Amino acid sequence: MPARALLLTLIALPLTARADDWPQWRGPTRTAHVPAGVAVPEKLTSLKTVWQIPAGNGLASPVVSGGKVFYLDAQGTKETVHAVNNADGKNLWSVPLDDLHKDSQSPAGPRCTPTVDGDRVYAQSCRGELQCLSAADGKVIWRTNYVKDLGATFIGEKGQAPGASRHGYTPAPLVDGEHLIVEAGGKDAGVVCFDKTTGKIVWKSPGMMPGYAAPIVGTIAGTPQVICFMSDGLIGVDRATGKQLWLVPMKTGFGRHVTTPIVHGDLVIVASHQVGLVGVNVTKAGDEWKADKAYTVKEAAINFSSPVLVNDHFYGVGPQKNLICVEATTGKIAWSKDAFFTGGAGSAHAGIILAGKNLLVLTDNGQLVMVAADPAAYREVGRAQACGTNWCQPAYADARLYLRDAKAVYCLEPAQ
Repeated sequence: MPARALLLTLIALPLTARADDWPQWRGPTRTAHVPAGVAVPEKLTSLKTVWQIPAGNGLASPVVSGGKVFYLDAQGTKETVHAVNNADGKNLWSVPLDDLHKDSQSPAGPRCTPTVDGDRVYAQSCRGELQCLSAADGKVIWRTNYVKDLGATFIGEKGQAPGASRHGYTPAPLVDGEHLIVEAGGKDAGVVCFDKTTGKIVWKSPGMMPGYAAPIVGTIAGTPQVICFMSDGLIGVDRATGKQLWLVPMKTGFGRHVTTPIVHGDLVIVASHQVGLVGVNVTKAGDEWKADKAYTVKEAAINFSSPVLVNDHFYGVGPQKNLICVEATTGKIAWSKDAFFTGGAGSAHAGIILAGKNLLVLTDNGQLVMVAADPAAYREVGRAQACGTNWCQPAYADARLYLRDAKAVYCLEPAQ
Protein backbone atom coordinates (compact mmCIF):
# COMPACT_ATOMS: atom_id res chain seq x y z
CA MET A 1 0.00 0.00 0.00
CA PRO A 2 1.36 3.46 -0.83
CA ALA A 3 2.52 5.49 2.14
CA ARG A 4 -0.21 8.13 1.94
CA ALA A 5 -3.00 5.52 1.71
CA LEU A 6 -1.53 3.59 4.63
CA LEU A 7 -1.28 6.81 6.64
CA LEU A 8 -4.92 7.60 5.91
CA THR A 9 -5.97 4.18 7.10
CA LEU A 10 -3.86 4.35 10.24
CA ILE A 11 -5.32 7.75 11.14
CA ALA A 12 -8.77 6.24 10.85
CA LEU A 13 -8.06 3.51 13.42
CA PRO A 14 -10.03 3.81 16.67
CA LEU A 15 -8.01 5.54 19.36
CA THR A 16 -8.94 2.83 21.84
CA ALA A 17 -7.45 -0.01 19.75
CA ARG A 18 -4.35 -1.68 21.13
CA ALA A 19 -1.32 -1.88 18.88
CA ASP A 20 -1.51 -5.66 18.64
CA ASP A 21 -5.29 -6.01 18.21
CA TRP A 22 -6.74 -7.61 15.08
CA PRO A 23 -10.15 -5.88 15.17
CA GLN A 24 -11.50 -6.49 11.68
CA TRP A 25 -11.25 -8.41 8.41
CA ARG A 26 -7.54 -8.68 7.44
CA GLY A 27 -6.33 -6.83 10.50
CA PRO A 28 -5.90 -3.21 11.63
CA THR A 29 -5.25 -1.73 8.17
CA ARG A 30 -7.32 -4.28 6.21
CA THR A 31 -4.12 -5.32 4.38
CA ALA A 32 -3.50 -8.61 6.28
CA HIS A 33 -0.25 -7.19 7.68
CA VAL A 34 0.72 -7.81 11.29
CA PRO A 35 1.57 -4.30 12.57
CA ALA A 36 5.23 -3.35 12.85
CA GLY A 37 6.58 -3.83 16.37
CA VAL A 38 4.35 -6.81 17.17
CA ALA A 39 6.34 -9.97 17.96
CA VAL A 40 6.13 -12.58 15.19
CA PRO A 41 7.67 -16.05 14.82
CA GLU A 42 10.73 -16.37 12.59
CA LYS A 43 10.19 -20.06 11.96
CA LEU A 44 7.40 -22.60 12.35
CA THR A 45 7.99 -26.07 13.75
CA SER A 46 4.76 -26.75 15.64
CA LEU A 47 1.69 -25.12 17.14
CA LYS A 48 0.66 -25.15 20.78
CA THR A 49 -3.08 -25.12 21.48
CA VAL A 50 -3.68 -22.47 24.15
CA TRP A 51 -7.41 -23.12 24.09
CA GLN A 52 -10.07 -24.63 21.86
CA ILE A 53 -13.83 -24.16 22.13
CA PRO A 54 -16.63 -25.80 20.14
CA ALA A 55 -18.43 -23.72 17.52
CA GLY A 56 -21.40 -24.14 15.24
CA ASN A 57 -21.36 -23.85 11.47
CA GLY A 58 -20.06 -20.65 9.96
CA LEU A 59 -17.47 -19.15 7.63
CA ALA A 60 -17.01 -15.80 9.39
CA SER A 61 -13.46 -15.35 10.70
CA PRO A 62 -12.74 -14.37 14.32
CA VAL A 63 -11.33 -10.98 15.34
CA VAL A 64 -9.52 -9.85 18.50
CA SER A 65 -9.82 -6.55 20.36
CA GLY A 66 -9.54 -5.31 23.94
CA GLY A 67 -8.75 -8.71 25.43
CA LYS A 68 -11.73 -10.39 23.75
CA VAL A 69 -12.24 -12.65 20.75
CA PHE A 70 -15.41 -12.04 18.75
CA TYR A 71 -16.86 -14.60 16.34
CA LEU A 72 -20.14 -15.67 14.75
CA ASP A 73 -21.63 -19.13 14.31
CA ALA A 74 -24.92 -20.97 13.88
CA GLN A 75 -26.78 -21.81 17.08
CA GLY A 76 -30.09 -23.54 16.46
CA THR A 77 -31.86 -21.50 13.78
CA LYS A 78 -29.95 -18.25 14.47
CA GLU A 79 -26.76 -16.55 13.45
CA THR A 80 -25.17 -15.78 16.80
CA VAL A 81 -22.48 -13.35 17.92
CA HIS A 82 -20.09 -14.44 20.69
CA ALA A 83 -17.46 -12.73 22.81
CA VAL A 84 -14.92 -14.84 24.70
CA ASN A 85 -11.88 -14.06 26.84
CA ASN A 86 -8.80 -14.21 24.64
CA ALA A 87 -6.69 -15.65 27.50
CA ASP A 88 -8.72 -18.82 28.09
CA GLY A 89 -11.68 -18.88 25.66
CA LYS A 90 -14.24 -18.46 28.45
CA ASN A 91 -17.57 -17.19 27.12
CA LEU A 92 -18.43 -13.62 28.10
CA TRP A 93 -21.68 -13.21 26.17
CA SER A 94 -23.63 -14.61 23.22
CA VAL A 95 -26.54 -12.90 21.40
CA PRO A 96 -28.65 -13.88 18.37
CA LEU A 97 -28.25 -11.73 15.26
CA ASP A 98 -30.66 -13.06 12.62
CA ASP A 99 -32.29 -16.16 11.12
CA LEU A 100 -29.95 -18.52 9.28
CA HIS A 101 -29.55 -18.39 5.50
CA LYS A 102 -28.92 -21.61 3.53
CA ASP A 103 -27.80 -22.04 -0.05
CA SER A 104 -26.83 -25.13 -2.05
CA GLN A 105 -23.07 -24.92 -1.55
CA SER A 106 -22.37 -24.55 2.16
CA PRO A 107 -23.98 -25.33 5.53
CA ALA A 108 -26.24 -22.65 6.97
CA GLY A 109 -24.23 -20.22 9.06
CA PRO A 110 -22.82 -16.68 9.22
CA ARG A 111 -20.26 -15.63 6.63
CA CYS A 112 -19.37 -12.04 7.47
CA THR A 113 -16.43 -11.25 9.77
CA PRO A 114 -17.42 -8.76 12.50
CA THR A 115 -15.71 -5.38 12.95
CA VAL A 116 -14.71 -4.05 16.38
CA ASP A 117 -14.19 -0.36 17.11
CA GLY A 118 -13.29 0.32 20.72
CA ASP A 119 -16.35 -0.49 22.83
CA ARG A 120 -18.57 -1.43 19.87
CA VAL A 121 -18.96 -4.46 17.63
CA TYR A 122 -20.55 -4.29 14.17
CA ALA A 123 -22.10 -7.58 13.03
CA GLN A 124 -23.77 -8.20 9.67
CA SER A 125 -25.91 -11.25 8.89
CA CYS A 126 -26.24 -13.13 5.61
CA ARG A 127 -29.75 -11.71 5.28
CA GLY A 128 -28.64 -8.09 5.66
CA GLU A 129 -29.28 -7.36 9.32
CA LEU A 130 -26.64 -4.92 10.59
CA GLN A 131 -26.28 -4.37 14.33
CA CYS A 132 -24.00 -2.20 16.43
CA LEU A 133 -23.48 -4.05 19.72
CA SER A 134 -21.84 -3.16 23.00
CA ALA A 135 -18.51 -5.01 23.23
CA ALA A 136 -19.05 -5.28 26.99
CA ASP A 137 -22.33 -7.20 27.00
CA GLY A 138 -23.66 -7.59 23.45
CA LYS A 139 -26.60 -5.22 23.91
CA VAL A 140 -27.90 -3.58 20.72
CA ILE A 141 -26.93 0.11 20.40
CA TRP A 142 -28.41 0.63 16.95
CA ARG A 143 -29.45 -1.52 14.02
CA THR A 144 -30.69 -1.41 10.44
CA ASN A 145 -31.79 -3.93 7.84
CA TYR A 146 -30.73 -3.64 4.22
CA VAL A 147 -33.95 -5.19 2.91
CA LYS A 148 -36.50 -3.51 5.17
CA ASP A 149 -34.79 -0.15 5.62
CA LEU A 150 -32.70 0.38 2.47
CA GLY A 151 -34.73 -1.33 -0.24
CA ALA A 152 -32.33 -4.16 -0.99
CA THR A 153 -33.64 -7.35 -2.61
CA PHE A 154 -32.70 -10.58 -0.90
CA ILE A 155 -34.16 -13.63 -2.60
CA GLY A 156 -31.73 -16.40 -1.77
CA GLU A 157 -31.04 -18.56 -4.81
CA LYS A 158 -34.35 -17.83 -6.55
CA GLY A 159 -33.64 -17.04 -10.19
CA GLN A 160 -29.91 -17.59 -9.61
CA ALA A 161 -29.54 -13.96 -8.58
CA PRO A 162 -25.98 -12.60 -8.43
CA GLY A 163 -23.93 -11.35 -5.55
CA ALA A 164 -25.36 -10.97 -2.09
CA SER A 165 -28.73 -12.35 -3.17
CA ARG A 166 -27.24 -15.82 -3.58
CA HIS A 167 -24.77 -16.53 -0.80
CA GLY A 168 -25.74 -13.71 1.54
CA TYR A 169 -24.00 -10.56 2.65
CA THR A 170 -20.33 -11.27 3.28
CA PRO A 171 -18.44 -7.94 2.76
CA ALA A 172 -17.17 -6.99 6.22
CA PRO A 173 -18.29 -3.53 7.45
CA LEU A 174 -15.51 -0.94 7.48
CA VAL A 175 -14.93 1.64 10.22
CA ASP A 176 -13.19 4.75 8.92
CA GLY A 177 -12.87 7.67 11.32
CA GLU A 178 -16.34 8.51 12.64
CA HIS A 179 -18.12 6.46 10.01
CA LEU A 180 -19.15 2.88 9.23
CA ILE A 181 -19.20 1.92 5.55
CA VAL A 182 -21.12 -1.08 4.20
CA GLU A 183 -22.15 -2.60 0.88
CA ALA A 184 -25.95 -2.75 1.22
CA GLY A 185 -27.15 -3.10 -2.36
CA GLY A 186 -30.39 -1.22 -1.78
CA LYS A 187 -32.22 0.95 -4.26
CA ASP A 188 -30.04 4.07 -4.54
CA ALA A 189 -27.99 2.62 -1.68
CA GLY A 190 -25.33 0.33 -3.12
CA VAL A 191 -22.69 1.57 -0.67
CA VAL A 192 -23.84 3.31 2.50
CA CYS A 193 -21.93 5.45 5.00
CA PHE A 194 -23.36 5.64 8.54
CA ASP A 195 -22.45 7.69 11.57
CA LYS A 196 -20.88 4.84 13.50
CA THR A 197 -22.23 5.95 16.88
CA THR A 198 -25.86 6.66 15.95
CA GLY A 199 -26.55 4.72 12.75
CA LYS A 200 -27.64 7.89 10.97
CA ILE A 201 -27.02 7.74 7.22
CA VAL A 202 -24.32 10.20 6.08
CA TRP A 203 -24.44 9.35 2.37
CA LYS A 204 -25.58 6.68 -0.09
CA SER A 205 -23.96 5.70 -3.39
CA PRO A 206 -25.63 4.33 -6.55
CA GLY A 207 -27.69 1.15 -6.14
CA MET A 208 -25.34 -1.59 -7.33
CA MET A 209 -25.60 -5.07 -5.81
CA PRO A 210 -22.63 -6.18 -3.69
CA GLY A 211 -20.36 -9.02 -4.57
CA TYR A 212 -18.60 -10.77 -1.69
CA ALA A 213 -15.48 -8.60 -1.42
CA ALA A 214 -14.90 -6.30 1.54
CA PRO A 215 -14.67 -2.55 0.86
CA ILE A 216 -11.49 -0.60 1.51
CA VAL A 217 -10.57 3.09 1.77
CA GLY A 218 -7.57 4.43 -0.13
CA THR A 219 -6.27 7.59 -1.75
CA ILE A 220 -6.02 7.56 -5.54
CA ALA A 221 -4.96 10.57 -7.60
CA GLY A 222 -5.01 12.62 -4.40
CA THR A 223 -8.64 11.81 -3.57
CA PRO A 224 -9.73 9.60 -0.63
CA GLN A 225 -12.27 7.08 -1.87
CA VAL A 226 -14.11 3.89 -1.01
CA ILE A 227 -13.19 1.08 -3.37
CA CYS A 228 -15.61 -1.84 -3.77
CA PHE A 229 -15.56 -4.98 -5.92
CA MET A 230 -19.31 -5.20 -6.55
CA SER A 231 -21.28 -7.87 -8.42
CA ASP A 232 -21.16 -5.94 -11.70
CA GLY A 233 -17.71 -4.41 -11.45
CA LEU A 234 -15.08 -2.44 -9.59
CA ILE A 235 -16.06 1.03 -8.39
CA GLY A 236 -14.55 3.99 -6.59
CA VAL A 237 -16.80 6.45 -4.75
CA ASP A 238 -15.84 9.72 -3.14
CA ARG A 239 -15.11 9.13 0.55
CA ALA A 240 -16.68 12.42 1.61
CA THR A 241 -19.88 12.39 -0.49
CA GLY A 242 -20.47 8.88 -1.85
CA LYS A 243 -20.46 10.15 -5.44
CA GLN A 244 -19.36 7.46 -7.86
CA LEU A 245 -16.06 8.55 -9.42
CA TRP A 246 -15.32 5.64 -11.71
CA LEU A 247 -16.52 2.18 -12.73
CA VAL A 248 -14.91 -0.77 -14.51
CA PRO A 249 -17.62 -3.26 -15.52
CA MET A 250 -16.83 -6.92 -14.74
CA LYS A 251 -19.46 -9.61 -14.76
CA THR A 252 -19.17 -13.24 -13.74
CA GLY A 253 -21.59 -16.05 -13.00
CA PHE A 254 -23.46 -15.33 -9.75
CA GLY A 255 -21.44 -12.13 -9.25
CA ARG A 256 -18.71 -14.14 -7.53
CA HIS A 257 -16.26 -11.33 -6.86
CA VAL A 258 -14.58 -12.14 -3.55
CA THR A 259 -11.04 -10.74 -3.36
CA THR A 260 -10.48 -7.62 -1.26
CA PRO A 261 -9.10 -4.90 -3.59
CA ILE A 262 -5.42 -3.98 -3.41
CA VAL A 263 -4.31 -0.38 -3.93
CA HIS A 264 -0.76 0.09 -5.23
CA GLY A 265 -0.14 3.72 -6.08
CA ASP A 266 -2.95 4.62 -8.49
CA LEU A 267 -3.41 0.99 -9.50
CA VAL A 268 -6.29 -1.07 -8.11
CA ILE A 269 -5.96 -4.86 -8.31
CA VAL A 270 -8.75 -7.45 -8.05
CA ALA A 271 -9.30 -11.00 -9.27
CA SER A 272 -12.04 -13.56 -9.78
CA HIS A 273 -12.32 -17.06 -11.19
CA GLN A 274 -13.80 -16.01 -14.57
CA VAL A 275 -12.44 -12.51 -15.14
CA GLY A 276 -8.87 -13.34 -14.13
CA LEU A 277 -6.40 -11.06 -12.35
CA VAL A 278 -7.12 -7.45 -13.31
CA GLY A 279 -5.05 -4.34 -12.69
CA VAL A 280 -6.94 -1.07 -13.15
CA ASN A 281 -5.12 2.22 -13.61
CA VAL A 282 -7.17 5.12 -12.18
CA THR A 283 -6.38 8.68 -13.25
CA LYS A 284 -7.93 12.13 -12.98
CA ALA A 285 -7.74 15.03 -15.42
CA GLY A 286 -9.52 18.13 -14.13
CA ASP A 287 -12.86 16.89 -12.83
CA GLU A 288 -12.88 13.81 -15.06
CA TRP A 289 -11.98 10.37 -13.75
CA LYS A 290 -10.78 7.55 -15.94
CA ALA A 291 -10.27 3.88 -15.09
CA ASP A 292 -8.57 1.62 -17.64
CA LYS A 293 -7.49 -1.98 -17.39
CA ALA A 294 -3.71 -2.05 -17.22
CA TYR A 295 -3.59 -5.85 -17.51
CA THR A 296 -5.69 -9.00 -17.36
CA VAL A 297 -3.93 -12.26 -16.49
CA LYS A 298 -6.00 -15.44 -16.74
CA GLU A 299 -3.13 -17.59 -15.45
CA ALA A 300 -3.36 -15.71 -12.14
CA ALA A 301 -7.14 -15.89 -11.79
CA ILE A 302 -7.35 -15.88 -8.00
CA ASN A 303 -10.76 -17.25 -7.03
CA PHE A 304 -11.71 -16.28 -3.48
CA SER A 305 -8.53 -16.03 -1.42
CA SER A 306 -7.65 -12.36 -0.96
CA PRO A 307 -3.98 -11.80 -1.90
CA VAL A 308 -1.48 -9.92 0.26
CA LEU A 309 0.66 -7.07 -1.08
CA VAL A 310 4.26 -6.85 0.12
CA ASN A 311 6.20 -3.95 -1.41
CA ASP A 312 5.90 -4.36 -5.19
CA HIS A 313 4.59 -7.94 -5.25
CA PHE A 314 1.58 -9.77 -3.93
CA TYR A 315 0.97 -13.38 -2.97
CA GLY A 316 -2.16 -15.43 -3.51
CA VAL A 317 -3.67 -18.75 -4.59
CA GLY A 318 -3.77 -19.37 -8.34
CA PRO A 319 -6.32 -21.34 -10.38
CA GLN A 320 -4.21 -24.53 -10.36
CA LYS A 321 -4.17 -24.79 -6.54
CA ASN A 322 -0.77 -23.13 -6.67
CA LEU A 323 0.70 -20.41 -4.50
CA ILE A 324 1.78 -17.53 -6.72
CA CYS A 325 3.86 -14.37 -6.41
CA VAL A 326 2.86 -11.62 -8.83
CA GLU A 327 4.49 -8.32 -9.73
CA ALA A 328 1.84 -5.73 -8.87
CA THR A 329 2.55 -3.17 -11.60
CA THR A 330 2.59 -5.63 -14.51
CA GLY A 331 0.63 -8.70 -13.40
CA LYS A 332 3.62 -10.86 -14.34
CA ILE A 333 3.93 -14.06 -12.31
CA ALA A 334 7.29 -14.00 -10.52
CA TRP A 335 7.01 -17.58 -9.32
CA SER A 336 4.47 -20.36 -8.84
CA LYS A 337 4.57 -23.18 -6.32
CA ASP A 338 2.60 -26.08 -7.74
CA ALA A 339 1.08 -28.77 -5.51
CA PHE A 340 1.11 -26.32 -2.62
CA PHE A 341 -1.91 -27.91 -0.92
CA THR A 342 -0.91 -31.19 0.73
CA GLY A 343 -2.42 -33.44 3.38
CA GLY A 344 -5.95 -33.14 2.02
CA ALA A 345 -8.04 -32.48 -1.05
CA GLY A 346 -7.73 -28.70 -0.93
CA SER A 347 -10.10 -26.55 -2.96
CA ALA A 348 -7.59 -23.75 -3.52
CA HIS A 349 -8.42 -21.41 -0.67
CA ALA A 350 -5.99 -20.01 1.88
CA GLY A 351 -6.12 -17.25 4.46
CA ILE A 352 -2.85 -15.33 4.14
CA ILE A 353 -1.27 -12.77 6.48
CA LEU A 354 2.16 -11.11 6.53
CA ALA A 355 4.05 -11.58 9.79
CA GLY A 356 7.40 -9.83 9.64
CA LYS A 357 9.40 -11.15 6.69
CA ASN A 358 7.20 -14.21 6.23
CA LEU A 359 3.72 -15.12 5.12
CA LEU A 360 1.50 -17.29 7.31
CA VAL A 361 -0.74 -19.23 4.96
CA LEU A 362 -3.69 -21.17 6.42
CA THR A 363 -4.85 -23.67 3.81
CA ASP A 364 -8.41 -24.93 3.55
CA ASN A 365 -7.28 -28.35 4.78
CA GLY A 366 -6.05 -26.77 8.01
CA GLN A 367 -2.31 -26.62 7.47
CA LEU A 368 -0.44 -23.48 8.47
CA VAL A 369 2.50 -22.88 6.15
CA MET A 370 5.18 -20.25 6.69
CA VAL A 371 6.58 -18.96 3.41
CA ALA A 372 9.25 -16.29 2.90
CA ALA A 373 7.78 -13.11 1.38
CA ASP A 374 10.47 -13.17 -1.28
CA PRO A 375 9.71 -12.44 -4.95
CA ALA A 376 12.92 -14.16 -6.04
CA ALA A 377 11.75 -17.71 -5.30
CA TYR A 378 9.40 -19.86 -3.24
CA ARG A 379 10.97 -20.76 0.07
CA GLU A 380 9.05 -22.66 2.73
CA VAL A 381 10.08 -21.89 6.31
CA GLY A 382 7.84 -24.35 8.15
CA ARG A 383 4.52 -26.20 8.13
CA ALA A 384 2.21 -27.49 10.89
CA GLN A 385 -1.34 -28.76 11.20
CA ALA A 386 -3.48 -26.02 12.76
CA CYS A 387 -7.11 -27.11 12.46
CA GLY A 388 -9.59 -28.94 10.26
CA THR A 389 -11.30 -27.95 7.03
CA ASN A 390 -11.90 -24.20 6.90
CA TRP A 391 -12.21 -21.05 4.80
CA CYS A 392 -10.84 -18.86 7.55
CA GLN A 393 -8.80 -15.67 7.52
CA PRO A 394 -6.70 -16.05 10.69
CA ALA A 395 -6.30 -13.25 13.22
CA TYR A 396 -2.92 -12.53 14.85
CA ALA A 397 -2.79 -10.79 18.23
CA ASP A 398 -0.70 -11.14 21.41
CA ALA A 399 1.77 -13.28 19.41
CA ARG A 400 -1.02 -15.85 18.97
CA LEU A 401 -3.16 -17.03 16.09
CA TYR A 402 -6.94 -17.11 16.36
CA LEU A 403 -8.84 -19.11 13.78
CA ARG A 404 -11.77 -21.42 13.24
CA ASP A 405 -12.81 -24.49 11.31
CA ALA A 406 -16.15 -26.24 10.91
CA LYS A 407 -16.21 -27.42 14.53
CA ALA A 408 -14.19 -25.13 16.78
CA VAL A 409 -12.48 -21.80 17.43
CA TYR A 410 -8.79 -22.03 18.32
CA CYS A 411 -6.12 -19.96 19.98
CA LEU A 412 -2.72 -21.24 18.87
CA GLU A 413 0.83 -20.27 19.76
CA PRO A 414 3.57 -20.88 17.19
CA ALA A 415 6.52 -22.74 18.68
CA GLN A 416 9.93 -21.31 17.82
